[in-house]
Amino acid sequence: MRALQLERLDGPEGLKLVDVPEPEAGDQVLIDVVAAGVSFPDLLLTQGKYQMKPPLPFVPGVDVAGVVRSAPAGAGVKAGDKVMAFTMLGGWADVVAVAPGMTFRIPEGWSFEAAAGTVMNYHTAYFALHRRGRLRTGETVMIHGGAGGLGTAAIQVARGSGARVFAVVSTEEKAEVARSAGADRAFLSSGDWVSRVMDATKGKGVGMVFDSVGGDMFDQSIKCLAPEGRLLVVGFASGRIPEVKVNRLLLNNIDVVGVAWGAFVMQKPQYAAEAGKALAGLADKGFVEPVVSKVFPLEQAADALRELESRQATGKVVLRLKEG
Repeated sequence: MRALQLERLDGPEGLKLVDVPEPEAGDQVLIDVVAAGVSFPDLLLTQGKYQMKPPLPFVPGVDVAGVVRSAPAGAGVKAGDKVMAFTMLGGWADVVAVAPGMTFRIPEGWSFEAAAGTVMNYHTAYFALHRRGRLRTGETVMIHGGAGGLGTAAIQVARGSGARVFAVVSTEEKAEVARSAGADRAFLSSGDWVSRVMDATKGKGVGMVFDSVGGDMFDQSIKCLAPEGRLLVVGFASGRIPEVKVNRLLLNNIDVVGVAWGAFVMQKPQYAAEAGKALAGLADKGFVEPVVSKVFPLEQAADALRELESRQATGKVVLRLKEG
């Protein structure tokens, strides 16, 4: 089968399309991949900057969508079912073997491209907002990077959970993407967005910040959190890992909360089914609608990664492996 393999830690240039043996099913679900998501962790993996550092060579790709070829008894899916799945690694290949607990049916009417960008982003958003952030109905949530794949997922999950949603983005075009995804307000990061957020909350601040950007955005976010607010540390797309000035946390009783969905479900895999059920309910109500911006063929995965690296992408970037 075809697989896109990383042979050296040289960013997108380290990828090579190769022929490798198909995986054996064992007690896992065997999936013929139609589309695969492209995520920021994939980019970091190619650069050797991700917290997980698999030995070379390896196949990137954390989530996929496709058709079940075979499944063990009790898996909850069967041959022929259209599914989306979390792979952690190996998704950029024609066939993957995935744990049954990380495999979910694709909602009716969704394309494979939409489904391919769903599992990691939406499960991360749900885990962050509910398990780690303890989101309450009626709270105001501010989401950085609100036009990206993870940002639009967080907007939709927060909105579907009864929150008021603000997004912070870098351009007016991205502001429109965030609003289309369900954000009540969108603020440009180039201006004094902290003052505008405080004005929009009548000086109270927001209850929660969902931060996948880090750097200066993290530093400024602490200034617009309400008392007992929570700052969710989801990632560092800016490239700078911030340091916390703990006196600010003390003064307003603020929590800084780490979010690592992948590590959590590796330890507690049963949580994935719980979150999957909740997300399916939000999808049935029309809140979860994945935003896909660009689709590349597998052979152009390096270009897809560069799209993320340039910070130009809106919504999810996806690889198409075959017609489904």
